[in-house]
Amino acid sequence: MTRILSLVTALALTALAPAAIAAPGASVPASGRLAFDVIRKDRDIGDYVVTFRGAGDDLTVDIATDVRVKVPVIGVSAYRFAQTSTETWRGGQLAGLTSRTDDNGTAHDIRVGATSLIPASLWNADLVRARAVLNTIDGSTDAITVSNLGMDSVATGQGPVEATHYALRGGLDRDLWYAGATLVHVRFAAEDGSQIDYVLK
Repeated sequence: MTRILSLVTALALTALAPAAIAAPGASVPASGRLAFDVIRKDRDIGDYVVTFRGAGDDLTVDIATDVRVKVPVIGVSAYRFAQTSTETWRGGQLAGLTSRTDDNGTAHDIRVGATSLIPASLWNADLVRARAVLNTIDGSTDAITVSNLGMDSVATGQGPVEATHYALRGGLDRDLWYAGATLVHVRFAAEDGSQIDYVLK
């Protein structure tokens, strides 16, 4: 009887634990791809796409972000952010990362070796356990705090999804929603104060 009660307690604690705490492989969707529209002021201004190769905790992850904000009426780009990066994961640890970024005309190229830090690329739900993240633009380390804000219903291109809402603050300010361990929504404030949302396609 005691053994049965212990098993029931363990299962209950597992169910109550944050679903996003998992090995990197748990954050990979069955399709092997995550694609988001980047939305600002109800306008689609770009894309954030994550592509996974490999299996389990041995992964190669290709990430592409392309954002263009245009001046109304004349249609000229006022701001551009483009980034391509590749993460290599071995045994659940980051074995290497390369990244090339055009931040509105300012170029960054970085190459990082093995590290225990989790990149600030957002797809990996282990991010919610971190106290510091690897900045994928310049390779620096950003200290963060993480708060679990509970469950929300999140709109996606495939309909609403129940997801856990986490608030990251500090060197990286982002609100993230994970359904289980899969990233389904991102929200943050742009430098001009406008709200940016990554909406899952």
